[in-house]
Amino acid sequence: MTKKEVTTYSQQTFEKLKHIDENGNEFWYARELQKALEYTEYGKFLPVIEKAIEACRKTGFDEGNHFAHVSEMVRIGSGAERKMDSYKLSRYACYLIVMNGDPRKEVIALGQTYFAVKTRQKEISDEVAQLSEDEKRLAIRDEVTIRNKFLASSAKAAGVETPVDYAVFQNRGYQGLYNGLGMKDIHKRKGLKKNEQILDHMGATELAANLFRITQTDDKLRRENIKGKELANETHFAVGKKVRQTIAELGGTMPENLPTPKISAKKLKQERKKAIAKK
Repeated sequence: MTKKEVTTYSQQTFEKLKHIDENGNEFWYARELQKALEYTEYGKFLPVIEKAIEACRKTGFDEGNHFAHVSEMVRIGSGAERKMDSYKLSRYACYLIVMNGDPRKEVIALGQTYFAVKTRQKEISDEVAQLSEDEKRLAIRDEVTIRNKFLASSAKAAGVETPVDYAVFQNRGYQGLYNGLGMKDIHKRKGLKKNEQILDHMGATELAANLFRITQTDDKLRRENIKGKELANETHFAVGKKVRQTIAELGGTMPENLPTPKISAKKLKQERKKAIAKK
């Protein structure tokens, strides 16, 4: 099988067996998984489950959260169905099972790839979801700094050369996104001091909107090979306006109406550095 065929087969085989309980949690039934992994008898599959349970214990997880005893409806020879002992398995439990399965079976290798990848994807998703607002702010703020450098390079190539030219160019982007409000207007609206930067006083959602404005303007300037500072300015304004339109269509809060964090991103970063130094 090619890599694409393996991925497709894994998705069809293991996703098809997935169930969702009343709380929205995904799970697999052991007897269904047994057949998918080409074990002819459940009795021969049980030792693999037991090894997986032992591995779960050793990793410090509560086995009951991943291997729950249940009764599964199984079709018997006559075509009727009968309740039989089984397990309700989490994705992690399935991963442990395939890792302890017969390595000579090709389907076991497919299962190892599938559940390893999907388990890691879930971990990453959970990690992102657990990030605090401050952590999200710092991550996006750092990305904005990097992307603004790319945008400055693209703007310069388009003809935005002097510091004054670039200030006008940036202002037009804000005006598009903030319904006509320029940098000075936003600065005043947030109640900032003269030396404070507006990007340091945005929450994660507002920063994300500006990051999208920045990356899309950079891409458009390069892709369409836009020349002339006036055209570059109008491009930045148009992209900002389009981002605003998208927010409206999604039912989001307009950036100028989002709350201003009490602590600046700059101060948060300083506090993080001090905490790391102490550790």
